[in-house]
Amino acid sequence: MNGKNRKDIAIESHVEIVQKQDQRTGELTEGYVKRILTKSSTHPHGIKVQLETGEIGRVQHIIEDED
Repeated sequence: MNGKNRKDIAIESHVEIVQKQDQRTGELTEGYVKRILTKSSTHPHGIKVQLETGEIGRVQHIIEDED
């Protein structure tokens, strides 16, 4: 799943984000969502979140954890 719809992202979701400084290279950072920062229901570049590590970026992929 991509990260363009806010309803697809929950607190503690396992995601890959692109941080502002990595937008040119497309380097992704993996982590778990601590806070959802985008207020609108969708965003064309991805919903902005803060990871548990404190990093902030836009969600590029939602990783489906296998139980």
